[in-house]
Amino acid sequence: MIVDCHAHVFTHWIGACGHPTREVHKRYLQRVVTRTVAPTFRIRDGARADTAALFRAGDEGWSGLADVDFRVGRFGQLEFTHDGEDHAIQYMPVGMQEMTAPPELMLAQMMNAGVDHCLLQAGGGYGAMTEMNAFAGRQYPARMTGLMHVDEAMAGQPEQLAEIDRAFDVLGLRGIYFNVDSLSRHGWPWPLDAPEMEPFWDRIARRGIVLCIEFSSGPGYDAAGYMAHIAAFGRVLARHPALRVHLAMSPPVAFFARNGRYEFPEELLRVYRHQPLVLEVVFPITYGGVWDYPYPEAQALISDLRDQLGADRLVWGSDMPNVERFCTYKQSLDYVRRYCPFLTAREKDLILGDTCAAFYGIGKTDIRKAG
Repeated sequence: MIVDCHAHVFTHWIGACGHPTREVHKRYLQRVVTRTVAPTFRIRDGARADTAALFRAGDEGWSGLADVDFRVGRFGQLEFTHDGEDHAIQYMPVGMQEMTAPPELMLAQMMNAGVDHCLLQAGGGYGAMTEMNAFAGRQYPARMTGLMHVDEAMAGQPEQLAEIDRAFDVLGLRGIYFNVDSLSRHGWPWPLDAPEMEPFWDRIARRGIVLCIEFSSGPGYDAAGYMAHIAAFGRVLARHPALRVHLAMSPPVAFFARNGRYEFPEELLRVYRHQPLVLEVVFPITYGGVWDYPYPEAQALISDLRDQLGADRLVWGSDMPNVERFCTYKQSLDYVRRYCPFLTAREKDLILGDTCAAFYGIGKTDIRKAG
């Protein structure tokens, strides 16, 4: 059984996409691409550009987002205007003529690549996708499992806790996506282990809700900033040892693999060794524009993760449909499935689906009879 632990469906980005207003959604999107690895161009002549104009350096909250007529374009592009010049960020694949990804698109991709099931994550830039993820899971229960969305910095407030309970009790969602970088929406108000966050950690731990957490190095965007979040989260885990944790995205190469091999500080390894915890193998979304398929650099890092943590802690993900700006969906799977000769057949089975299926309780019914 092959399970993609990192996929997305979303309604057209021109709208609010589950957020209170279109403006809130647009600010999420602008914030997401302030430091993106997606290529950026000047529309007039296709010259390469950057996204520095999207924010004011030194102000890492939403208050620092610049007024550049940020907007949703077509063909996978997000657009903005700076100094009278229009620019485009190729955030989604060029073939995405409109910025929408219904469940049926993911189903077609999965059929083509040979993927049995996918986990639908819920980053704010995609929209507050609690309702849509739940809809997709109800419509295609043998093919899709959805996570719920939360306003991260406010997660411990009564309104957010009520939404978590509703998503769990009414919509049937069993996991929650939490992006540390989205603390920027409220100006990075407190660390992860602050008293304001404790009701959230307590609620999801007591209710057995899986935490899918994506770390950030903000607001400083350096190794010290990343480790500060890790240290705070380590203190959360000490208080809530039963918390089930899914770490989204692979460990940052720039911080921990400058020489091409992973070297983790002990404080980080203590978090990685938390039981129960799984860690994503999802390299093409960040390095597919730098490394060439079949990504031998990523394969070396997978070997390191296997040796240091064990294959049973690793789960494969793609970040579809975003990853297709760099490679095909099938290639985002095949660099592990067809290559990585150092992995045994059993280790590949674990990484490519068995561990994720067990972690989220995904059944092994005949998926070809569903949907």
